[in-house]
Order: sequence, then structure tokens, then C-alpha cells
Amino acid sequence: MDIPRPYQPSFFDESERLAALSKLHDPLEALATHVNFEIFRELLEQALEERPAKGPGGRPAMDAVLMFKMLMLQRLYNLSDEQVEFQVTDRLSFTRFLGLRLGDKVPDFTTLWRFRERLGRQGLERAAFDLFHEQLDAAGVLAKTGSIIDATIVEVPIQRNTRAENDLIKKGQTPPSWKDEPHKLSHKDVQARWTRQGPQTFYGYKDHIKTDAGTTLITDYRVTPANTHDSVPAPEMINATDAGRPLYADAAYGSEAMDRKLRRLGVENRIQIKGRRGAPLTDQQRQHNRQKARIRVMVEHVFAYMENSMNCLYLRCIGLPRATTQIGLANLTYNLCRYVQLVRLGRVQPVW
Repeated sequence: MDIPRPYQPSFFDESERLAALSKLHDPLEALATHVNFEIFRELLEQALEERPAKGPGGRPAMDAVLMFKMLMLQRLYNLSDEQVEFQVTDRLSFTRFLGLRLGDKVPDFTTLWRFRERLGRQGLERAAFDLFHEQLDAAGVLAKTGSIIDATIVEVPIQRNTRAENDLIKKGQTPPSWKDEPHKLSHKDVQARWTRQGPQTFYGYKDHIKTDAGTTLITDYRVTPANTHDSVPAPEMINATDAGRPLYADAAYGSEAMDRKLRRLGVENRIQIKGRRGAPLTDQQRQHNRQKARIRVMVEHVFAYMENSMNCLYLRCIGLPRATTQIGLANLTYNLCRYVQLVRLGRVQPVW
């Protein structure tokens, strides 16, 4: 039997392995190369200032940008907090993306959880999304040839409640028996809702997005329970910046109120027309719908990337505030990846 030779570490082992990862086109290396995460530092350090040090002693706080990049990894690969800590410890591509070396300390999962909670309480995930959007807008990255609005369902763990408990939850009330069990109550999501799409039912929340039609970058978003109709938050995402450009959407967004708002703002209405009982679509209307659909369908690429590449249309969190934080981070992570793809394809000039 062959006896394995003892392993003798080399000074160049880490650099050689990283060079091999680069040859294999490590996507995280491209993300770190093309995105200047330092633009978020001043904003993110507000989360660390929320809980000031009690005295001169103690361990210094972890770097805010490092923690933020860990949250990006979490949303990009849909990892639990524990798995983020494990994977950063285990994978060279993760440590290189974070700017860590093999001997550096990795933040533990409870530190990551507390940092994300502080971000959410202050709405900093939304502020970071807006900041990145402003940077791209100022650099002329957005095509501004029109906008597309749509929504997708983000599922969360199903709650096993009785019918009576669900009736109280729908009325905005907490079942009396849960009030005496704080541990059980902390694991109950009373803000997620059921919804149906065709023959399938889903439980969770909705991510309503507006995208730039030319680049499919997300420019605005809202988060609601899953049973909220797609058209409800749509008017909030349409404003004077859309004036003079077309707005694409499926027929669910069509209404007299929406038509009036688009006319008032000077937005070109490209919402698909829906036939009604006794008033089917004419051949010309169907042809117009097909023309609109060629542009509108591009928003499905956003959701396909989130579902297939990021696997982020399922969350492990309880409550609308935390879902809003997680979905906001997912939307920002998508934008980061999409921007890098546009740069690598030569469609836009690098901002940094």
C-alpha cells in the first residue's frame, strides 16, 4: 500500500491557489474589481455607531464594509448566518473577496446577525441601494429608454397554525395563547400572507420592482405581503423622473387611476391591454400587446437570475421588517452583479 507523503506547506501555496481561481474566472474577483465598496463606508458605519462602546476596553468593532460584503455573499448564495461564517472560513474565493488572509479572524454569525439587524432598524439597506443607484445614474450607466414594473413572490417558511389562529392573524390580532409563550411568538410570522398563482399557492412576501428597460438594473422597489395586488404599490414607484419615457407592465397594472397618473406625469403608457368578458381584444390590440411584451419580458430575466443564480426567492426570516431588509439587500446584490456583467460585456463604461 502506498503511504501518502507528509504535506509540507509552501510559502506560495495560497497565492498559487488564488491564481488558479482567477484562471477559472472567479465571479467574486470580478465583483471586487469593478465595484468600489468603499462608497458605502460612511453610510454603513452608522450601523456600528448605533451601539457605542461602553468603555475604552474590549474588542474593536468589525470593519463595516467587511460585514456588508459578507451580507452580499449571503444574498448572492442564499446562505444562513451560520453558513456564511463557515463558507468564509472554508473558501479562498470568499476570503479574497472580503480582503482577508488565512490568518485573519472571520466575524462569527452572531456578529453578522446583529449588524444586519442594525442596518434594518435604520433602513440603511435601502439607503445603500439608493446610493449605488445614484452613482450609476450620475455616471450615465442607466439607459433611460423606459421602465418596466413587475413583482415576484418571495417565499418564507410556512406557518402551521389552526384556522382560528389564522382568522385572528388576518384581522391583525395576535392569538391570546401566543402572548403567554414569547418563545413561540418569536417564531411566528404574523405579517406574511398566502396568495395563489394559477393552481399553486405561496406563502410569504412580494418584491415589487421597477427596472431600467435598457440595462435591466433595478431602479426602485417596494416590499409587501404576498397577497397585495401587484398594482397597489406601483403608483409609488412612478414619478416625475419617468416623464417623457415609456412605462411597460403586464395587464394587471392597467386601471383608470394608473392611466390618469401616467397622463399627468407625461409618461408614455405601454401597459398591456386586458380583454374583458363581452369585450375581447381586437387583432390590433393583440398585436400591440405582443410588441409591448418584447420589452416587458426583460424584467423576467431579473427574477430568473434571482431565482436560479442567487436562489434568493426563499428567505429564512420572520416578519415584514426583516423581509424588507433581506429583499432590499438581494435587490442591491443583483444590481452589483448586473453592473459587473454590463461592464464585462462592454455595454457600459466602468464607474470606478
